Order: sequence, then structure tokens, then C-alpha cells
Amino acid sequence: MTRLSVNINKIATLRNSRGGDNPNVVRTALDCERFGAQGITVHPRPDERHIRYQDVLDLKEVVTTEFNIEGNPTEKKFVELVLQTQPAQVTLVPDALGAITSNAGWDTITHRDRLTDLVQTFKSAGIRVSVFVDPIEAMVEGAKICGADRVELYTEPYAAEYFDNREEAVASYVRAANVAKEVGLGLNAGHDLSLDNLRFLKQQIPHLDEVSIGHALICDALYYGLENTIQMYLRELE
Repeated sequence: MTRLSVNINKIATLRNSRGGDNPNVVRTALDCERFGAQGITVHPRPDERHIRYQDVLDLKEVVTTEFNIEGNPTEKKFVELVLQTQPAQVTLVPDALGAITSNAGWDTITHRDRLTDLVQTFKSAGIRVSVFVDPIEAMVEGAKICGADRVELYTEPYAAEYFDNREEAVASYVRAANVAKEVGLGLNAGHDLSLDNLRFLKQQIPHLDEVSIGHALICDALYYGLENTIQMYLRELE
């Protein structure tokens, strides 16, 4: 079964735009779990423009499904936050400062030594480590050499090309996923996945462990409601 982890960053963005605490990110996370989500994902950034570091600490106290913290491990504060909160999973993402959203995976060959040290740091604390990579077989293999438990495939290019030629769009992801399976890595995917393209990705990569979805899911919830939207996404993964 492919698990659905809901990224609640956009809930924090909405809250921060007005000040105060509406909508409340902790309440939203609990509702997502109640509505069937099998995980909660957050991606705190140094400027705290959406999820704040305190949000992560608050969520750790209440999340009962899989808690996944994404972020750039070159930030010392991020590493300290993850070690303090002890989530089920940390996803290492090479965000550039000021980037609107994640836009590339790790070069696991160039950054092998740094990633190896970080992976060991988190795994020593009992935290599963996933490395965010482009759908390139060598990058998947490099993540395995670094000691990662999983890779998360960066799916924005797949989503961008889906309506033009979905078979071509997914081809590199299938190859990368097969390599992950061959070398013994778990497999996650995320970025711009939606009700339009999720089912096909799952059909082509049946051994997908987890998808992390935020932006599209929260946008859909404006029309369909949060509970109904989560159920719709879960049905796409059946």
C-alpha cells in the first residue's frame, strides 16, 4: 500500500498571511489524520515563512501517524530541530535560500561525504532517512552509498509533462524506481502530484511506499472540503 502523507505547509502560509492562529496547523494535522491521512509532512525553512520551528515542536506532541520533516540539512538549526523532535522520517532536500519551493534533487555523488555524515547522524538517533533526488539512476545509487533508507523522487518534471505524453513523462521515474528496488531502497515521491496525475504514477510504480502531497491537495480542499479531498487522494492510490 502506498501511504499518503499530507504536507500542511500551505495551512501555515494561510495562517501567517493574517497573523494570529487561524487556521491552526495542529488542528489541521489532527483532522488530516482523522480523515485518513497516513502521515503528516512539514518543511520548515530558515525564514519560517510557512511552517515555524515551534509548529514542528507542537506537532511532534500530537501526531500519531508518520511524522516526516523535510528540509535542507546544511542548516544547523534544522539538524538540531530534527534530532530534538525525533520524527519517524527526515527527508533531506537541497533547498537554496530564498527558493519559492523545492526545485531539484541532490547530486548524491558530488555531495556524498556530506550526505553520508548527515545520514549517519540521523540514523544513529533512530530516524529513517530519505534523500530527495531527481529521477536519475546514478543519483539513486548514490543515495544508497550514502546510507539512506529511502529516496524521494522529485516529481515536478513528471507533472509538467504529464498531459503532453504521460508515458514519456513517467519513463525515467520507472527506471529510477526499479534501481531503488534493486539496491534495497524504499521509495517515496513528491512535488506537484495531484488528482490528475497520481493514479498513473502509482500504476507504473506499484512498489511506491509513500507520496507527500501539499499544494494540490490543499487547493482541492477549497472546493471539495478537506475530508472529502483526502479520501479522493486515497482512492487514487488504491
